Amino acid sequence: MTPKNSEIGLEDRITGALVGAAVGDALGGPVEGYSPDQILERHAGRVHGIVGPWNGDAWRTARPIAPYHKGDGHITDDTLMTHALIRVYDRVRDHLDAYAIADHLVPDLMTNPRWIPELEAAALPLQRIFLAEKWLVTRLHYGHVDPREAGVGNIVNCGAAMYMAPVGLVNAANPRAAYAEALDVAGAHQSSYGREAAGVFAAAVAAAATPGATPDSVVTTCLSLAKDGTRTAIEQVCEVATRHTDFESALLPLRKAVAPYDTVGPDYRAPSLGARRPSRLHAIEELPIALAMLLVAAGDYRRAVLGAVNYGRDCDSIATMAGALAGALGSPVPDDWSKTVSEASRLDLWEPAATLTAVTREVFERDVTHRRTHEAAFADLGGPRCSD
Repeated sequence: MTPKNSEIGLEDRITGALVGAAVGDALGGPVEGYSPDQILERHAGRVHGIVGPWNGDAWRTARPIAPYHKGDGHITDDTLMTHALIRVYDRVRDHLDAYAIADHLVPDLMTNPRWIPELEAAALPLQRIFLAEKWLVTRLHYGHVDPREAGVGNIVNCGAAMYMAPVGLVNAANPRAAYAEALDVAGAHQSSYGREAAGVFAAAVAAAATPGATPDSVVTTCLSLAKDGTRTAIEQVCEVATRHTDFESALLPLRKAVAPYDTVGPDYRAPSLGARRPSRLHAIEELPIALAMLLVAAGDYRRAVLGAVNYGRDCDSIATMAGALAGALGSPVPDDWSKTVSEASRLDLWEPAATLTAVTREVFERDVTHRRTHEAAFADLGGPRCSD
């Protein structure tokens, strides 16, 4: 019997979120960049699990994907970056800020070879990550830019948001704190609505990790914190999602709802001239759609992730986010999926979760000590109002 949401403990929620994110990433990778109709035609139906590369054995040379082996259960850069951020938490063992990214994440990307499933080789993570993530190295290592401002000038995309689940988990059940910490961390990487999405996604994960949380409560939390176009996009897209109970009927209405806020445009592989530029009116596409799929699926992991995968476009990142949220809510990740992804990617998907759980408990204990010290000092100041 599946335990009730309120009975699921911290370790299980962190494990569900991180394993769920990695599995979603792996499922979405092989169909990233395509439309629902293209996915339907290529696979003679919807994707219902792990599939092979779009171009089959020609993945090494087929453009525009080459030289990446997307498919067969391989995780992508979303999970590589998520695990890298967990290693920073493991080293710092406290809340993070933009300086922690400069001091620890950037050197890790530059100097520590790791198995890269999409390259089928050991390589520096820097050799795999997208140009928007290479920006971290360019600005922080070579440019010596103030870490809190390094994200300014980068293209605005989901690059920072896609790996912010650990920030939400370290701040489990405290969405406002997750939002603030993620905004600081993401300042080294992104600006504008890309940075905002990172903060809101972290808050969403923290909200999902709250006992008794539901998809509706997660979205409500996001709306209470999100600003500008990000808030409006979430509101509009999630309102559409409430009219659907299966992802098939929701695919086109959700894309139509998010289109006014998405700067990439209708052709994902040929972005518009205004794509990925700072704006208070726009939002990244991935976060509102992930939240919408969570609503459509009523929090069920399998349904939320498959909805995200079959949506296409940047579906590995959408499925990463949807998977993290559903997993944090306590919906179980299918064992056959997680086992296949772990083996195919040559990654222990559960070890990072155990590491982050231990760090989260340490951070919480330190936070309680700080709070009690502050309470005592405030009381000595005569700060608390005395009741008659």
